[in-house]
Amino acid sequence: MADVEHGGRPGDPFGAAAPDAARARLGLVRAGLWLVAAVLAVRQVAVVLSTPRGERLTDLETWVGPDGVLHVNGSLYDSTRFTGTPFGGLVLKPLTKAAEQALGWGWTFGTLLLVVALGLVAARALPQPVSRRTALLAAPVAISLLMLSLPVRNTLYLGQTSIIPVLLVLLGCFAVRGERTSGVLIGLAAALQPTVLLFAPLLWFTGRRRAAVSSALTFAALTALAWAAMPHDSYTYWVHHLAGVGLGRPADDLANQSLHGALLRLGVEGPLEIGLFLVLGTAVAVVGLRRAVRYARDGQLLLAVAVTGCVAVAVSPTTWQHQLLWVLLALVGRVGKKAGDRYVWPVAVVLVMTLPAKMMLPNMASLYPLRDNVVLIAALAAATVVPFLSRTSEYYRSPVPTEYARPVPTRWRRVPLLPFLRRVLTRPNLLLELLLIRVGYSAYQQVRLAATGGTNTGGRATAEQHGEQIHSIEKFLFIDIEHWVNHTVVGIGWLEDFFNFYYTSFHFVVPLTVLGVLYARRPAEYRWARSALGFATLFALVGFWLYPLAPPRLMPGLGFIDTVHGVQDFSQPDYGTLTALTNQYAAMPSLHFGWSLWCGLVIAIIAPRWWMKALGLLHPLFTVSAIVATGNHWVLDAVGGAAVVGAGFGLTYLLQGPRPRPHTLVKAATGPSGKAGKAGGTADAGRAAETGRATEAGETGAAGKTGEAGGTRSSGAVSTAGTGPAKGRTPS
Repeated sequence: MADVEHGGRPGDPFGAAAPDAARARLGLVRAGLWLVAAVLAVRQVAVVLSTPRGERLTDLETWVGPDGVLHVNGSLYDSTRFTGTPFGGLVLKPLTKAAEQALGWGWTFGTLLLVVALGLVAARALPQPVSRRTALLAAPVAISLLMLSLPVRNTLYLGQTSIIPVLLVLLGCFAVRGERTSGVLIGLAAALQPTVLLFAPLLWFTGRRRAAVSSALTFAALTALAWAAMPHDSYTYWVHHLAGVGLGRPADDLANQSLHGALLRLGVEGPLEIGLFLVLGTAVAVVGLRRAVRYARDGQLLLAVAVTGCVAVAVSPTTWQHQLLWVLLALVGRVGKKAGDRYVWPVAVVLVMTLPAKMMLPNMASLYPLRDNVVLIAALAAATVVPFLSRTSEYYRSPVPTEYARPVPTRWRRVPLLPFLRRVLTRPNLLLELLLIRVGYSAYQQVRLAATGGTNTGGRATAEQHGEQIHSIEKFLFIDIEHWVNHTVVGIGWLEDFFNFYYTSFHFVVPLTVLGVLYARRPAEYRWARSALGFATLFALVGFWLYPLAPPRLMPGLGFIDTVHGVQDFSQPDYGTLTALTNQYAAMPSLHFGWSLWCGLVIAIIAPRWWMKALGLLHPLFTVSAIVATGNHWVLDAVGGAAVVGAGFGLTYLLQGPRPRPHTLVKAATGPSGKAGKAGGTADAGRAAETGRATEAGETGAAGKTGEAGGTRSSGAVSTAGTGPAKGRTPS
């Protein structure tokens, strides 16, 4: 009842159990999330403090160290190493008298406390209404995301001050009482980071005019104070360098994620670049601020703050990586009318703000403009084009529900282990799938390479030793056929060409084609197959990490011929364009065979014609022949590939239950009139719980015939099929 009163739905996982059990489970989850946040915080601090002294807190050392710019009698900006405002230098100057080691420790832990405070304030500022569960879990989730984000990691590592302006703005908007106090905090933030002044128009047009005036006056007073104390520095910053342009690294550096930096990276220079920057910056500011005002009036003030911050990211002459936290705050906006689309925007923002850009997009020259400006693109999207839902929209709290297949009864009572991962009938959002596939494959590449120390030749001795072990086992089992097959194929030119072509051409094409066809034609089967493939690949990564193995072609002295790459100098190998990117010693298990076996099994299970099934099973047969013939894998590698694929399907079954049967997708929804209803029956578990009814797969039509055995799982129990026209069973 507590969840219902706070906006939760009875069909939610936490609301389905008794109130006491739900509260206990919620408390357990909350404690776990706080533990994750604490572990991430400790890890970030440990990384900073374990870094050699000359390599950590480099920006802080540049400012206040023994030879820092704040010790110099001349201008702070003579060396361009200080990028803050004159007021920032005035505030930091007293720190030059602190002991170096004590300052480093204090700065690191102080920054950590600022991050925690920022997460707490952001969690309390979520647009209402929010469920009790969301309110309790928001703080640890927010702090964890902040700890993982690149801006916070960059700030902790460099010793920057960029968290302070963001926290001051949030405190001014959500934590303090009185418009004047709010304006003072925002004006102080603007004195440290001038583009924060964009919040003054937001305050003015949302009716907080005293706060707007107070922020402008505070900024002017603090800037005048710095000008009086350091007139030469102030002139240099505000006139000569135009509020920071030309300070620090070159403005076309990849770390500068602003419109100015993007235009310079695209090759636009001189007056044309300045004109374009002013025009585009003005357009973004006008559109973004209008949207921010609209969301603020709609009651989504945190989203309005995030949108304004994204405008500041885009229009600032220089926006370095540690100044990009505004983009992360934009994930609070709700996008999409369907429940399945709600995760696309927040997942995209989290990926952009926590992963390097090269993991988001492939290493292709045509995509470099996107990859180099991916954070700027996210900021521009949030500021100008992403259609965030209004709180007055009917879809804001009640999106179009997801359609689920009826559960299939299982032999074991505890399967599925995760009932909330029910079989979804509709296809997932394509953009979200592409993002996850790309990031997953990039992580797969990184783990493969890291398994041997990050280089192709790393771990070579261990891999060759393991190769000797595999060869010995195969001799004992009388399956050491690799050498004979390899040399036989080399003696037949057309066969060698065929296997080389098959090995290099179909490894990615066939799995992607199968996924594409399933996505377009069989969305429910797509989710099942995709999950099995993902789990199989994860298991394979564990094998690569624990057991680096040299393939036959990289075993010196055994006489294998590398038919694809030719004779290799193992100290300086050449495997084409992927020489530096792929771990050649990740042979066990063979994902070449594993992925092909996955394709064959999926086609054999789903294809409607016998010849399609047979054609699908030919692919793993040709693949295992190719990997052995070309000397790229041992026979036992293929056995390992089959094992991880089997484990992938098994884990999918264990967690989610059996795949939906055809009659649960089509026939079971036929009503008394004989017309087929929606596939999958009950569309939303929450609606079913509210009405107290659950349609079952075994319902019969007007003729009264008993339907297929099926059932609707409610609270972990499996109901049996009912009989008679339109009769169902009420879940207990």
